[in-house]
Amino acid sequence: MGAILIRSKDRGLTKGGWLESRHSFSFGNYYHPKRMGFGALKVLNEDWIKPDSGFPFHYHENFEIITIVLEGSLQHEDTQGNKEVINTNEVQRMSAGSGIRHAEVNISKTEQVHLFQIWIEPTKKNVKPSYEQGSFFLKKNELVRIISKDTIPINQDAELSLLEVEKGKELEYQLKNPSRGLWIQLAKGTIEIENKLLKEGDALAVVEEESVVLKAKEESKVLFLEVPLK
Repeated sequence: MGAILIRSKDRGLTKGGWLESRHSFSFGNYYHPKRMGFGALKVLNEDWIKPDSGFPFHYHENFEIITIVLEGSLQHEDTQGNKEVINTNEVQRMSAGSGIRHAEVNISKTEQVHLFQIWIEPTKKNVKPSYEQGSFFLKKNELVRIISKDTIPINQDAELSLLEVEKGKELEYQLKNPSRGLWIQLAKGTIEIENKLLKEGDALAVVEEESVVLKAKEESKVLFLEVPLK
């Protein structure tokens, strides 16, 4: 299997004041010449935002921006007139397209927000900006596709799935399209894939494989991102 293991501690780090953010790829002030993305996947940040704080209005264009809230609630507001709260186990897709400004704020006075934010290059550029949000239910030991043509689609041939798996369980992930690459990000727990042990925050980049087998060493939450490599 063509697979590269990336340890949590080797990710980029932004930390100070109201934000702690871990960067899988070069982002902001973090630059790593060998980590400029994984195919169409260009940003994968894991963020912890303190209460009553967040990102003020800022600009994006020509990215499919996906926010998955793991804990807490995040308020989104943009220049298209959307103003929504993204709660735990909800996902937001914002197609920045030809250009959009938005703000993301933790409006809780007491609870932090823990989330993944993902940026994927689109198939078509300069489309009209759009927004979609939905909830998902994680049933133990069953893969849940949260971004796909059958759930919440994006402007790219890509899919995102989440798995909550119990200790001792073994599951196989089948790629919908074997020509894609598979990025596996561990949000919680400990898993083993092809004799590689992943702990919380670790990731595995998989190429040229049709499937992978996951063994849970403890209760775990796993994010799968299936993306074009070219």
